[in-house]
Amino acid sequence: MMTSLKFEPAFPCTRCGACCRSVHLSPATEWLDKGNGICRHFDEKANLCSIYENRPEICRIDLEYEINYKKTMSWGEFCALNQACCEILVIQQQKF
Repeated sequence: MMTSLKFEPAFPCTRCGACCRSVHLSPATEWLDKGNGICRHFDEKANLCSIYENRPEICRIDLEYEINYKKTMSWGEFCALNQACCEILVIQQQKF
């Protein structure tokens, strides 16, 4: 089992599921698409990841930062960028 890295402040995830309902939009996550744009591990009724403790690395925001972004931006910048993406996904999903 993977351990979670801890960065402060923690990423302000609202657990809205917008990212889990949009895996088809990114080459990094499209392999998780169950055919309708939604992650195959996302439980739509519970609005939760069914494999959260064992979710893929791409779904672990702190690990993605550590591996791919730490050298190019601060944790705060990374959180702000991801939060902006979250807000866009939420707005797009409200249109449908």
